[in-house]
Amino acid sequence: MRTTTLNAVRNLGILAHVDAGKTTLTERVLFATGTTYKRGEVHDGTTVTDFDPQERDRGITIFAAAVSCTWDGHRVNLIDTPGHVDFSDEVERSLRVLDGAVAVFDGVAGVEPQSESVWRQADRHGVPRIAFVNKLDRAGADLDQAVTSIRTRLHTVPLVVQLPIGAEDGFVGVVDLVTMRALTWEPSLVEGPVPATLLAEAQRRRRMLEEAVAELHPEALEEFFDGGLSDDTLRAALRDLTRQGAATVVLCGSAYRNRGIEPLLDAVIAYLPSPVDVPPVRGVDGEERQADPDAPFAALVFKVNATATGRLTYVRVYSGTLHKGESVLVGGRIERIGRILRVQADRHTPVESAVAGDIVALVGLKSARTGTTLCAPTAPLLLEPPVSAEPVVSVSVEARASADTGRLAEALAHLIDEDPSLQVRTDTETGQTVLSGLGELHLEVAVEKASTSHRIEITMGRPRVAYRETLASGVKGFVHRHVKQDGGSGQFAHVVIDTEPLETGFEFRSTVTGGRVPQEFVRAVEQGCRDALAEGPLGHPVTGLRVTLTDGSTHVKDSSEMAFRTAGRMGLREALKAGAMTLLEPIAEVTVTVPEEYIGGVLGDLGARRGRILGSEARNGETVVTASVPLAEMFGYVTRLRSRTQGRGTFTARPTGYAPAYNAGPLSN
Repeated sequence: MRTTTLNAVRNLGILAHVDAGKTTLTERVLFATGTTYKRGEVHDGTTVTDFDPQERDRGITIFAAAVSCTWDGHRVNLIDTPGHVDFSDEVERSLRVLDGAVAVFDGVAGVEPQSESVWRQADRHGVPRIAFVNKLDRAGADLDQAVTSIRTRLHTVPLVVQLPIGAEDGFVGVVDLVTMRALTWEPSLVEGPVPATLLAEAQRRRRMLEEAVAELHPEALEEFFDGGLSDDTLRAALRDLTRQGAATVVLCGSAYRNRGIEPLLDAVIAYLPSPVDVPPVRGVDGEERQADPDAPFAALVFKVNATATGRLTYVRVYSGTLHKGESVLVGGRIERIGRILRVQADRHTPVESAVAGDIVALVGLKSARTGTTLCAPTAPLLLEPPVSAEPVVSVSVEARASADTGRLAEALAHLIDEDPSLQVRTDTETGQTVLSGLGELHLEVAVEKASTSHRIEITMGRPRVAYRETLASGVKGFVHRHVKQDGGSGQFAHVVIDTEPLETGFEFRSTVTGGRVPQEFVRAVEQGCRDALAEGPLGHPVTGLRVTLTDGSTHVKDSSEMAFRTAGRMGLREALKAGAMTLLEPIAEVTVTVPEEYIGGVLGDLGARRGRILGSEARNGETVVTASVPLAEMFGYVTRLRSRTQGRGTFTARPTGYAPAYNAGPLSN
């Protein structure tokens, strides 16, 4: 009975580029399942999942919101994720705990930059997906064109299971190519035979679908050669291919007009996996836990939220059963669960227990942070936490009133507690408090949230990017001796190191022979070198470096791990100064969409910002330009673009890594 219950659960996320219609689709799902009795609208600020005041003011999703609903006897736990690149870390944390996803694409624009980014994130987590091409009622919408962009940009095999009935304003429904039935909304769902005018095209597309499936599925291939695939075989093959990640089922509709929602929900149930269909969760020590309510309890925290009524800890339960009032192991501490809540965005329903496969919020945990493992005290387990992105933009922040300085520190601590992609530090030179994040909007939202929730006025400095430095050319045989005598036992460490450039990251190795430097001291030298990476000769963190310890010597009394760690730190610092360093700056891939008559001015402006044009294409009277631009040059670009295009231009930007700062070149010391 318990296994049947788990089979009837779907944990999925809604993924897409900003403004592709994720939140509207979520609202229609809630309406179609009877969870809500009125359709919420983004433009009216009446949606369930975009409940935060900033989300309603800005008209975009900022924070991942979880909701639960039921469809065809199945419980669907759904997370509406942000589409803006500045909040991609929210998507990352959500994908860590999801079993499947629905990727939403604009029927006019097809695959957009952030669509591609979230798709790659889902690839890394091995999350099976189905695709929903939205907004087919818009002028210029083209399902085939959107599917082509899915195939070419996402490198997946799209399996289109629907044929639109009508186009643009005349879009009224779809032909289901699996059942060969027409589904129209007039305005509610009506099922009937395929219209005679579309029958030949529907049969042709059904044949194409069968051929594509047969190429990928051995069992379907046998039946295909025997005369074609039955509906049941086709469904089973689509389910297998989806869960294996070998292909992507594609559906279509218009969320705004409430067309295509019911068949999408049917596809979620039919093709996406339940908790028992995914591999068992694995701890860092290799121990596995099955999705079994009778197994020892284990869960992962993927979100923390401080509300007016208390601190909520959002968890995905992977195994076992958790009851209200029970004690759990939280990062080495035993804590008691006060309440368990079934989540409906900002509304919650108390429940007595949560079982494997559930996504719930817990009340009463004090030490749990994002990425913390919760488990039964008698069966400890440590799960791999989500990886937070490195901040690329920083601003200085301070309380406008000096009396609020303490409250500002408290507000920033709460921000970091809720969002691990934010970092706070004190600038050693200026004494300023510096807040770092993933973009201008990310920092703006964080500061506004801190100001509102703690009722303090905060002033922000000008955004600054996070530079790095790397080795352009190294040195060989660099000798450093650390000798210190101040009474009593002294300190002595002698190291000889080589430095050389590395494509990325940091690598340390030792070629010392004959025991001239004992192994425990070699480890101390490595740790000292890692300490030195925090700040290079140009004043920024160092990356792209290999250090080789080639020789050294010890003193019978004065050598110690501390002495060799100091020698490693000071020796590498001096070796970097003796070499040549290159300054690295963060680069963004910028996609600008403008009417054709403004393209000249836009290209000139990108060139002035040190941008490198990667490509352009014409699309429905507009030109879409893709360029690689230093992130530092993008501050304030939205205002400039609007002024050059009379408010008709739009752009998106996503960080793509680091590159040598233009006009900087190698800097010798």
